[in-house]
Amino acid sequence: MQNNLATVDLPNQTEQLSGDLKSLLESIGTLSSMKKDSYLFHEGMDAHEIYLIRSGLVQIDKLTADGKELSLRICKQDDIVGELTLFSDHAKYFLSARVVEPGEVLVVKKHILEKELMTNAPLAIEFMKWTSTHMRKFQSKIRDLLLNGKKGALYSTLIRLSNSYGTQKEDGILIDMVFTNQELAMFCAATRESINRLLVDLRKQDVISIGRDGRILIKNIDHLRTEIGCENCPIEICNIN
Repeated sequence: MQNNLATVDLPNQTEQLSGDLKSLLESIGTLSSMKKDSYLFHEGMDAHEIYLIRSGLVQIDKLTADGKELSLRICKQDDIVGELTLFSDHAKYFLSARVVEPGEVLVVKKHILEKELMTNAPLAIEFMKWTSTHMRKFQSKIRDLLLNGKKGALYSTLIRLSNSYGTQKEDGILIDMVFTNQELAMFCAATRESINRLLVDLRKQDVISIGRDGRILIKNIDHLRTEIGCENCPIEICNIN
């Protein structure tokens, strides 16, 4: 993944942590560096920590039954990772977290955070809302895969990317982050070859164009929405973060 975010002013389109919750995590967390292609955790490991991204990018993946890697989220600054294991006995991570851009992360012991939240009802409710939102995102992405097939999964991914990293241009919405076809395929549980064919078809229909730098311009997002029966979910659900 080639990260162009350093030069792009991205819109604030996802839910944000309150200052109080962020302060709590910072007070009980330990700052650690993240190296590219390292893992915060692997699917199936015992879950003892959650993570608050301070800088860099972390990709959340799931290994499918047929051995394919399915990408579900790209986590950026102030995103929480591993939150679905909180208040679970003998919890294990059911996803993997791979560092795609180096940075720093706050490592928070799960049992310490649980203890703090049990004595602070407002922050506990906020954390529950955060967790609920990400569970709804996960369910909606799986729904898109199951109901719409590989083509629908790609169309859904392009819509989500436009909501997370899109900037409005005169001729469409530019996704200001470069993805290879293999990386797009991982978001769709598809092969690179099938994504290649689908992208070529969209270009022939003048639905998208792809610049020399690899960035995708969505020229007709209504076509993508119509093809998958888009339910116009709120942006806090329909994004890639």
